[in-house]
Amino acid sequence: MTTKKPVRVAVTGAAGNIGYSLLFRIAAGEMLGTDQPVILQLLEIPVEKAQQALRGVAMELDDCAFPLLHDIVLTDDPKVAFRDANHVLLVGSKPRGPGMERADLLKDNGKIFVGQGRAIDEVAADDARIAVVGNPCNTNCMIAASQAKRLPKERFTAMVRLDQNRAAAQLAKKANVLVTDVANIFIYGNHSPTMYANFKDATIKGKSASSVINDEAWLSNDFLPKVGKRGAEIINARGLSSAASAANALIDHVRDLTRPGVVHSVAVASDGTYGFTPGIWAGVPVKTTETGYEVVKSYKLDDFSKAKIEITNEELVGERDTVKELLQG
Repeated sequence: MTTKKPVRVAVTGAAGNIGYSLLFRIAAGEMLGTDQPVILQLLEIPVEKAQQALRGVAMELDDCAFPLLHDIVLTDDPKVAFRDANHVLLVGSKPRGPGMERADLLKDNGKIFVGQGRAIDEVAADDARIAVVGNPCNTNCMIAASQAKRLPKERFTAMVRLDQNRAAAQLAKKANVLVTDVANIFIYGNHSPTMYANFKDATIKGKSASSVINDEAWLSNDFLPKVGKRGAEIINARGLSSAASAANALIDHVRDLTRPGVVHSVAVASDGTYGFTPGIWAGVPVKTTETGYEVVKSYKLDDFSKAKIEITNEELVGERDTVKELLQG
């Protein structure tokens, strides 16, 4: 039996589809390890239907009798959910409604992440790490981080791992290999259709992906839109957004940020590397270290890659400008 101190994991939107796909895996030890006890601190909106659904999720968690699950906190108060949390997973956000402009969605969600960013900075643990999933996640992460005075901005990351996983799967299918044969496929920029899945540096069984697939037209014209618009494709197919794969990507995102030496795609505060505007949150390859992560700056980008990054950077700058009144510092 483990003697480790429980880690507190706060999750917003905990009764939603992603939350439902996520919580049981955290409790089973898939995110932080099979010897790491956890306390789940679950936040939902102050609406009785949502709170009732949250109570139902907690009942199921209880009924699984997870040895690692030491306690569950249910609340509609961010300060209760985030108090002393070591990992804060910001999953919940307002969805885009019919006829809603993207700028309106950015501003509405921005207000939510202002409040959550302030609450996290006030009450979360000193070692808290924050992962943002709620879309538009890059800019929501920037907003939340802008409210922090105590916690450094490096603690705030946004998830582009779903795009990395999608890209790896598409390359594997095209090459008729296992997904584990694909390496060095990293996501640059926004978690949106403009993201750039850099197949130029990807490898398949140790060889360049371009040489193995040998279909430049497919890679440039089919592969990138397939990855970028995969979420919409799934909604069209099943009538619901991609919840299970998003939850799986979040497990990967957090787990790999706790494993020194792993190189993976994470959206972090830009310092200008790879042509991104400083201060926006952009997906780049990072290497996990003992104390956090460092951006991998050694990849050389060709003109095709630079042009793709310019497009996604422009979108991120536009999002920043849309919510500029919500940013502090």
